[in-house]
Amino acid sequence: MKAKILIVEDVKELSALVAMYLEKEGMETFQAETAEIALEKMSKWTPDLVILDLNLPGMDGFEFLNHFRKTNSIPVIIVSARDADEDIIAGLGYGADEFVTKPFSPKVLVARVRALIRRMHENSTTVQDDKIVEFGNFILDMNSFVLKRITDTNTERIPLSAKEYAVLVYLVENEGKILSPEKIYDDVWKAEFGDLSAVAVYIQRLRRKIELNPSEPHFIRTIYGMGYCFSLSGKEI
Repeated sequence: MKAKILIVEDVKELSALVAMYLEKEGMETFQAETAEIALEKMSKWTPDLVILDLNLPGMDGFEFLNHFRKTNSIPVIIVSARDADEDIIAGLGYGADEFVTKPFSPKVLVARVRALIRRMHENSTTVQDDKIVEFGNFILDMNSFVLKRITDTNTERIPLSAKEYAVLVYLVENEGKILSPEKIYDDVWKAEFGDLSAVAVYIQRLRRKIELNPSEPHFIRTIYGMGYCFSLSGKEI
């Protein structure tokens, strides 16, 4: 089945160029000039990955991503001329999986798209049956790639991006081990693309979703000078 890629970019020539390269790789594309058009399209059509510009007319890329991540874990690659560290960190913080700065090579962008989709496919084919992990009032269901929070009154699904999910699963599967940022980056990012500083960004994003007080974490602890350690019990190991 063809991978479906949503391109949210207001420069028509650039959007068409990216679409051409993706379609040469056998992918299906839809081009949206605004975030509003993209959201309307997704009410009827679900992409496998989103390529997102930040400087859009109307709702900008950050607003789109913040809205999108409340209900979707589909991978997102930001493609933007805004290359300041603050913009890259903000993009990752809002839930992007990759950040590509303009100008860029269409071939490299296609390679990143293929790598993200491949990792998602690998996750879907390597999960063991009935692999469900509970910690605190959370349930991580690795069969359906879902994180849920259980309360006295209901069960709430916690949206995770593809990379957030991959990092959380990696931490859970290595419970009790002290993992350096370099180790996490090598094993989760596979040294294909990205930046080591992204590890800290994703740890912070996960803490905001699973910790009662992210500044005093119980599940994902910082072992100063060494790295991070995950505890299912929320108690110091």
